[in-house]
Amino acid sequence: MPAPPRAPDNRGVEMFARYAYAPNHLGFCGPPELAGLRDASADEVRVAARRFSGAWPYLEVLSRMTGIDDPLDLRLVESYWLGGGIAGTLDSGEFAARLLAVIGRLAGRYWSHLTEDLAAEVAANHCFHVFGVYPWSRLLGHGMDEHPLRILDNCRITWALVVSSTGDDVDVEARQLLWDGHELRLSAPRQRRLEAWDDGYRAVPDLAVGDQVAVHWGRVCGRLTPAQHDELRDSTVRQLCVTNQRLGR
Repeated sequence: MPAPPRAPDNRGVEMFARYAYAPNHLGFCGPPELAGLRDASADEVRVAARRFSGAWPYLEVLSRMTGIDDPLDLRLVESYWLGGGIAGTLDSGEFAARLLAVIGRLAGRYWSHLTEDLAAEVAANHCFHVFGVYPWSRLLGHGMDEHPLRILDNCRITWALVVSSTGDDVDVEARQLLWDGHELRLSAPRQRRLEAWDDGYRAVPDLAVGDQVAVHWGRVCGRLTPAQHDELRDSTVRQLCVTNQRLGR
């Protein structure tokens, strides 16, 4: 008797939807008709993911370079959002060439900084996209630092420790992005309050004090294992280092 067909592994699809929900819901990226990304089926998320002009090129290039057929495989999605993982084993020069060939063509003349000069900063993750590809870090130091700094801090995925969770709010300790006029750095942990529920949606329904979580655009988007916490921290520190080298020039 033949074995029953295996259910598709949609863990990567589910993670993509959770981490992409906040910027999509706020209208920053992805298809507007799926502002309710949380309610979409796995098939709908797979279709929508191709229209995230930031994340999708990374997942496609990662898929080709690793030989993993599904760009929304959990190993690729986790590596993109948090850093490290399977993407950390790839040749950074080859990844840079492949990625810039794709996103440089998509961006056209509006983002002229997407050249080979960016290769030293390239990493196969979202943190590089925020600091290296998006133009905001290049607007620092021109007399209007508050707006680009706020966007950089909200757009990067940050790690946070849950210190209390009551009702619709959650208090966390997280490190804030700072700019001293010369370089970017992270503050000591500071307490901040987040809305745990967003129009009836909560990415992690059973938050508990002591949980390490990921935060994107002011929304908790997932619980972090110790290994994931370390990958996210390390990829962030690495990106700030290479970005500061560019800003220093």
